[in-house]
Amino acid sequence: MSDVSLQTEQSRRADLFALFGGILVSLVLTGAIWLFGQQLASVPHLPDAGPSWYYWKLPRSTFWGQVTAWGFYALHQIAFWGVIYYAQTRVKRYKVGLHRVNVFALALNAFFIVLHLVQTQVWYDGLAQDVSIWSSQGAVILMLVLILLMENPRRGLFFGKKVPLPQRAVYFARKYHGYIFAWATVYTLWYHPMEPTSGHLIGFFYMFLLLLQGSLFLTRVHTNRWWTLVQEVTVLFHGTLVAVMQGNNLWPMFAFGFGGIFVITQMHGLGLSFGVRSLVLAVYAGAALLVYSQKGWAQLNEIVRIPIIEYVAVFLVAWLIGGVLWLASRLQAQIRKNRA
Repeated sequence: MSDVSLQTEQSRRADLFALFGGILVSLVLTGAIWLFGQQLASVPHLPDAGPSWYYWKLPRSTFWGQVTAWGFYALHQIAFWGVIYYAQTRVKRYKVGLHRVNVFALALNAFFIVLHLVQTQVWYDGLAQDVSIWSSQGAVILMLVLILLMENPRRGLFFGKKVPLPQRAVYFARKYHGYIFAWATVYTLWYHPMEPTSGHLIGFFYMFLLLLQGSLFLTRVHTNRWWTLVQEVTVLFHGTLVAVMQGNNLWPMFAFGFGGIFVITQMHGLGLSFGVRSLVLAVYAGAALLVYSQKGWAQLNEIVRIPIIEYVAVFLVAWLIGGVLWLASRLQAQIRKNRA
């Protein structure tokens, strides 16, 4: 192989190297959270006060805790948005391999992840001291809903069937989703202190994968259907495992809820044959029947709660975005008419 051909091949594999290297680094960073998190055992907490209470925050906020949590979050958020804007306005094109801006984005996110680890060790508190736990969970839900919206033209929404959604909304989501997803991931990252509990470790690993995906914009691996599927279905494992660890017997709601979205929507974008998809559906249905025959048929409604929330949200978000964009276009047309 000539030197030119070798360099071309290495360039083509650069995005894949960054992907698998990024996954490995994410595992190492998660391990670092566990290792250094052992020093947090003496941090005091108030008693758990229910589902709307976030346990992992100091009994009283501190000045430097809040300044560093919000200040570092703002720097991370603005910097990541700035990188995305630069890529959209200066780079613009997809390529096999990496752009220089991808390398910068990867380094940027790695730096702020390490900074957050240090900030937790020194001042502990994240954004949770000032905002509701539902804001963090809502950010991730919004991201998952927008993915369903964007992917509707390619894989459909219900068993491979496309649904009529406002094209303005789909275009808007595809063009600006990077900013929204960057907000959802960076905000969620800084919401939590880097505690070594199993739930935190799984959640942070998930956030690292999302930040990795967000850093690989304008590369072919960014749109790889198998890799993007990983971003969607990881929430299934995260939600299920956290519920198992909490011991509240709600794990089937997360397992079969997010599993239902996979069966109804996500697996239809993978090019699987009808036979394979039928087999997956049969395994899903059989597992649900087995679990709820033991748990009780009265609880079977659990499996539709998450899908109903997400699918209803898809239509609400699509028509809300479409309606606002339609209204904005009408106002602009009227302004131009008045000026004429």
